This record gives sequence, C-alpha cells and structure tokens, in this order.
Amino acid sequence: MNEGRSGAPPRQFRLTGRPRGPYVAVPIRARSDPYPLPAHDPQPQMSLQVALRAVLPLVLLAGCVGGRLPSPAPRRLTLTDSLVPAPPREVGMSPEIQTRLDSIIPAAIAGGAAPGAAVAVGRYGRLVVLKGYGDTDWEQGRVTPRLFPVTDSTIYDLASLTKVVATTTAAMILEDEGKLQIDRPVAFYLPEFDDSSKAGITVRMLLTHRGGLEAFAPLYQTLRGREQYLQAINSRPLAYAPGTQTVYSDWDFILMQFIVEHITGEPLDRFVQERVFGPLGMSDTGYRPAAALRDRIAPTEVEPFRGGKVWGEVHDENAWALGGVSGHAGLFSSARDLAVFAQMLLNGGEYHGVRILRPETIARWTARQYPGSSRALGWDTPSPRSSAGHYFSPRSFGHTGFTGTSIWVDPQKDLFVVLLTNRVDPTRENERHIPLRRAVADAVQRAVLDAPLREWEEAP
Repeated sequence: MNEGRSGAPPRQFRLTGRPRGPYVAVPIRARSDPYPLPAHDPQPQMSLQVALRAVLPLVLLAGCVGGRLPSPAPRRLTLTDSLVPAPPREVGMSPEIQTRLDSIIPAAIAGGAAPGAAVAVGRYGRLVVLKGYGDTDWEQGRVTPRLFPVTDSTIYDLASLTKVVATTTAAMILEDEGKLQIDRPVAFYLPEFDDSSKAGITVRMLLTHRGGLEAFAPLYQTLRGREQYLQAINSRPLAYAPGTQTVYSDWDFILMQFIVEHITGEPLDRFVQERVFGPLGMSDTGYRPAAALRDRIAPTEVEPFRGGKVWGEVHDENAWALGGVSGHAGLFSSARDLAVFAQMLLNGGEYHGVRILRPETIARWTARQYPGSSRALGWDTPSPRSSAGHYFSPRSFGHTGFTGTSIWVDPQKDLFVVLLTNRVDPTRENERHIPLRRAVADAVQRAVLDAPLREWEEAP
C-alpha cells in the first residue's frame, strides 16, 4: 500500500458492507496508535504479522478487481410464464438502461427521426423497460385533432413486421399441425400459380426470399383484390432463377398469405386473431383497426392520391389495394403487445399457459438457412449494418418494418427489444430512424452485466 509522504503512518483499510451489495476495502483515518494490542498479548509483534498475513490477501484481491471483492452468488430467478415488471438489476442489467434510453430516444425525436417512439425491453421473463416518448404526430402539419403523447399502448402500423408476427407465425402453426410442408412447390397449394417458369418455386423459397420474384412493383396503381394480385404475380417475369439468390420481395409473403388462406379456408386476419393474438391477450393487435381506436394510432405518410396523411389505415400501398389485409403488411400493434409476442417466442412458444408453437419449430424457423444469407424462415438474423447493432448474437432473430418498426430477440441472453416509430410521418424520405434503431439495440446489449459484451457484427 502507498504510504503517502515520507514518515506518514500507513493508511489502514477496513471491510465495509453496502446494502445488498459486495464488500469493498476502504481507507479509514490513521490514528497515532492504530489498533493498540492488548497488554496481555505475550507476542504482540507475531500477532500483528499474523493479522497482516490474514488481511493483506483480501486487500490485494480488492485492489485487483477495482476495489471490490467477489459478489455473493446471485439468487436464482423464479420461472414466470408471463411478463412481470422488474427493475433491471434483478435480471442482470444496469439500472442506467432507462436513463440511457431517456437520452437516446428524445434526442432522435428532436433530430427529426420520428414524432414519437415506444420501446419495450425484456429479459428472463421480466419487463424492465416499457415506455413511450414524444407524440403520435408532429405539431406542424398534424392530422390528429390534438397532440397525443405516445404510450406503451399507442398503436403503430407494423409494415413488414406483419411478415413475421402474423404470416410466419401462421405458417409455423400449420407446419406443426402437419398441414404445411415447406419443401413442396407453391403450386401444390395454389393451383392458379401455374406459370411453367415458376413450377420449381417452393414454400421454403418464399419464406427465405429466394423464389426468383422481383423486389417490388406498384401493382396498386391498377389492381385490386386477391385474384388480380395472384394473377399478376403469376404472369410477371422472374427476376432471377429461383433458389440462386436472396432478393427481399413482398410478393413472397403475399403468396404466403394465399397459401395460409387456402389451407385454413379462412382469411389470414381471422386465423391469426383466433390462433395467436386472441389467445395471447394481444388486444391492440390486428388488421384494419376500428375507428374507435383512431386517437391511439400513430399516423404515417402524406399520400395525395389517398387524400392526405394516412391515419388509421395501412400505409403500404399494395396492402391497401388488397383491402388492408396482406401477408406482407397491414398489421397494427403496440409495444406492450409485441413484448408479449416476443416473450412467447423466448418461452419456446408458450405464454401464460397457452401454447402457440412448438419449441423445436421456433428454433428451426429462426435459424439461418443458407450460407451467405442472413435470412431464416420468415425471420432475419443480424448482419452488417442491420438494425440489430453490434452486439446481438448470431443466434438472434428479428425483423424491421418500413414505417420505422423493429423487433429483435436474443435467445442466448434471453433478451428482447421492441422499437416502434412512425418515421414515415410525413415522408418516407426520412431515414434518421436507422441510427436510432442501432443505438437502442446497442444500449440494451451494453446494459447486460452478467454476460460478456462481444461485438458480433461482421465487417460488411
């Protein structure tokens, strides 16, 4: 130990406890006769040496670990079958996570990323963050009658999160029941999909965006309804040989919707309401939200051909032309509902005693399917510059939505983060949400204290 100036008595240390925390070695004020030895001690010098030998290793150990002794073993968390609120420290996370998000998200809103945002963070079945920021619309050019603050129950247009929350989940249920085989040709389930150049396209190819279909076309300009869309997708030329590339296409999941509806004999929105959202108690989630919910819905983009700013209706034009229900877009939900959905996946397909999916199905469908592609079955996995940021593990899975929504689940850390924004209000040209997504993902991962922080993101 450093004695300070020459001739000064050595600094003494004592062990002190903090409530529910580790012990640390701290200096105490030196005295002229520190710790006087009892007069009856026959070997006072030997006693002092013995005491120093006993205490010195503890002091040195404390110095080696930044002034802290090893923490006592943490108590074991009890299993929960549904989300319960808990402080971050209870699940091995820094209590500063809320403060950090309270800095990142308002700064992004002030910078124009979106008028508001809602975030949910959960770990080990505990909900550690559930909060709204900002408002559902900008003051300038607002379509809402007044500014409505964003809350955990604000309803957002999920855009392409529809692909995983609704359509992929429906397909997983049908596979669990033996009604869907993903390596069969699409034409097996949709006889109308009969163009000879598309005969080799399988359901698996649709789910992984390897079906050879073009990325996008403004079919909404001339087409309406299921039959016209199926006929158009069937007749349009392939963009590449099926199975040879990965090209993200909305057509893949429009076809997946038609497959689900062919197998079940009912509309996609009714099937997922009966089999997923209703059983999970996700009351904010569904297609074509009721007019009574409008004040809770975040508006999206100004689209002159639809009469101005879109509010309470699906933003995606092709989903709108399909009547508001589509396999690729059209679903609305809140942060609190998507927290339940994410926890159901981490629970192995079960929530609050209700089983939606089999654990092995979740494990298989959320794993990468092909070398050189980040795509799982329906889901995506972390890739360079993705919204998952730097630290979500390779086994993580998630997805984003064009309107500014995202969800990421890390089974390795039993962790999820949901971020909902309406960044397209008032225009899709706004891309300030991209760094916000990564900043939120990184802040959440950095808050995990009971696991190493490893940068998994590969160089692009």
